[in-house]
Amino acid sequence: MTFDVLAELEAHGDERYTPEDAYAWCRTFTKARASNFYYAFTILPPRKRNAIYAAYAFSGYVDDIADELTERTRQEEEIERARERLEACYAGARRGPLFIALGDAIDRFGTPREHFDELISGVEMDFTINRYETWADLQQYCNRVASMVGHICVSIFGARPHPRAGEFAASMGLGLQIVNIMRDVKEDADRGRVYFPADELSAHGLTADDILDCRYDHRFVSLMAAQGQRAHHYFRLGRGLLTLLDLRSRMCVNVLQGVYFELLKRIEARGYDVLNERVSLSGVEKLTAIARLWAGAALLGRARSG
Repeated sequence: MTFDVLAELEAHGDERYTPEDAYAWCRTFTKARASNFYYAFTILPPRKRNAIYAAYAFSGYVDDIADELTERTRQEEEIERARERLEACYAGARRGPLFIALGDAIDRFGTPREHFDELISGVEMDFTINRYETWADLQQYCNRVASMVGHICVSIFGARPHPRAGEFAASMGLGLQIVNIMRDVKEDADRGRVYFPADELSAHGLTADDILDCRYDHRFVSLMAAQGQRAHHYFRLGRGLLTLLDLRSRMCVNVLQGVYFELLKRIEARGYDVLNERVSLSGVEKLTAIARLWAGAALLGRARSG
């Protein structure tokens, strides 16, 4: 578990970790947990790439508190420790590879602390909330666990000033999170979580118990199609961010949203059956998509400059 590993590494003191060593630890962590993100990040220049690895590692660390622990007391202890570690990091007291790397990234790019605080608060919601009444309720959760990640990325990438830049970044995160929810219905049900709003379940003739029992029928298909439409909406908005980024940052973001858009299309092509087999892209499919998305982002830059 990430939090146990961090405690062990911190106990050995800071002298073992230069910033380069700490970033290498975050890179290994990211590659092991999320190849989609890892390969998207490789196009970035080293300073931005390292900072993104550190930010992703922090996100994975707090995610594990909700996903890997089942005892509420232990969850609360670990999330409070995460807040304390983050506060110390911003104050300049950094121990262990994750926070040495994250602190260096914060120093370089000035990522606001409130983005990480909101991310922690979103993860904390999973301790006590496993049902949502409306989309507005669920959107608050999605904004915290996904849109904040978009804002963190933009703070590192840099973006041309635009009155809707924040909206574009938040929308990109929402699109990705909705696809996550659609893909992970069974895994979330196994944890007792239903991320579809109750009023939308009812509108399609479903209850939370239907989701927990993983019932696949025309009602479930109708519900998932509506979620897919919502994801398409936010992806369209989020793509407005692309033209505000430099070439390599744009190529990275285009891969992030593009791979999840491919997953959405795969879910749709399967008739929204995510219950009998997890939807994913093979290694070859992923690499092919990444190459195409990199090229598409480069062409977008040429069209804008032309």
